Amino acid sequence: MTSFADLQLAMPIQRALTEEGYMTPTPIQAGAIPYLLQGRDLLGLAQTGTGKTAAFALPALHRLATHHRPLTPKSARILVLAPTRELAAQIDESFKAYARHMKLRHAVIFGGVGQGRQVEAMRRGVDVLTAAPGRLLDLIGQGHIDLHDLEMLVLDEADRMLDMGFVRDIRRIVALLPKERQTVLFSATMPKAIEELAHSLLRDPAKVEVTPPSSTVDRIRQAVMFVKAEDKRAATLLLVSNEKVQRAVVFTLMKHEANKVADFLNAEGIRAEAIHGNKSQGARERAMAGFRDGSVKVLVATDIAARGIDVDDVSHVFNYDLPNVAESYVHRIGRTARAGRDGWAVSLCDAEQRAWLRDIEKLIGKSIPVVSDHPYHSEEAQNSTMRPPVLGGGGRGRNQPRGGGQRSGGGGRPGGGQRPNGGGRPSGGARNGGGKPSGNRAPRAR
Repeated sequence: MTSFADLQLAMPIQRALTEEGYMTPTPIQAGAIPYLLQGRDLLGLAQTGTGKTAAFALPALHRLATHHRPLTPKSARILVLAPTRELAAQIDESFKAYARHMKLRHAVIFGGVGQGRQVEAMRRGVDVLTAAPGRLLDLIGQGHIDLHDLEMLVLDEADRMLDMGFVRDIRRIVALLPKERQTVLFSATMPKAIEELAHSLLRDPAKVEVTPPSSTVDRIRQAVMFVKAEDKRAATLLLVSNEKVQRAVVFTLMKHEANKVADFLNAEGIRAEAIHGNKSQGARERAMAGFRDGSVKVLVATDIAARGIDVDDVSHVFNYDLPNVAESYVHRIGRTARAGRDGWAVSLCDAEQRAWLRDIEKLIGKSIPVVSDHPYHSEEAQNSTMRPPVLGGGGRGRNQPRGGGQRSGGGGRPGGGQRPNGGGRPSGGARNGGGKPSGNRAPRAR
């Protein structure tokens, strides 16, 4: 398959794709869309940024365009479940964009805001409902939503929903749906819990896997800097101050640390915003708007909040803290190298987090090159065999660290001794073709 024309989608959808300049499907789109157009259940394994939103949105819209049916009050024909309010809002925007030449009633439901507008949006029924599980169950319990007539269920980022403790909510929602429906599950990773969930929800599913779930994006250049914990803010300032860093996401483990890092960067003249679960919806939306329009250079985020960051031209990802669950590293660095661009992912590792780095390297199947020629390099952190703290009961901190003291990357510099951008500052992230992906575009990788 070489073009969207080969998929024979309804003309209003093809028209919208043509107007956007989208000609060639991404691998997940080319693999998933034909099965979904046939009405098959599907298990899709794909990282964020591969275009998976369009992979389920376009077949769903084709169903609506070719099988007209009057809406009933409080109902939905298509339901998409997403783990965060940011991701839910972005999926809703995608449906709106692809259906610009269709008469589409759609609504998005999530917590953190008043429910009045959401209840009103559902009053006459909608074609597509995108929702976070918690608020959806609240409105169902209040009698504002009835899903007995649902035709298609999509679970997006299912692994993240399980990480966030939504599995019971998902099963409660599924119990309210008709058994005769099409079900689609997308996940970036395939732990045993996802296998069990897929087995319980999907009937004879097609399986489309475009990237091994534990692999990282090839275009992302990775590096690690060993530093003392007390030097992390200064090292972060060194990194984000580089002129090659155009738009960066900095990850922290804790919400309060995200606030402190953002405040520190702003005090040093770097425009930064923190985004995490304690921020109001309005504050999160303002931060994202500033990040997209370029007025905010650095977004400091926790893992859960970052799932809704859908910006193609993030040049760098910096791990202020390494994640205590190795799979989260793959999710994090997927924020860069989107839409055909290159990107950098640089991690700051202190002594307590050294064992987490080993877990990450084991997961991705390779050592991450070390950058040591910078003012904050710590041999103590690099050679540490310390146990990291156990965070939230779900981390790798309880694992016994293995060995240490070996420097990866040949002399401590990625790329056979080459410094990223010279001077020991990982940056780079140069865009292909002046910042625009070459060749025909696929729908924006969401």
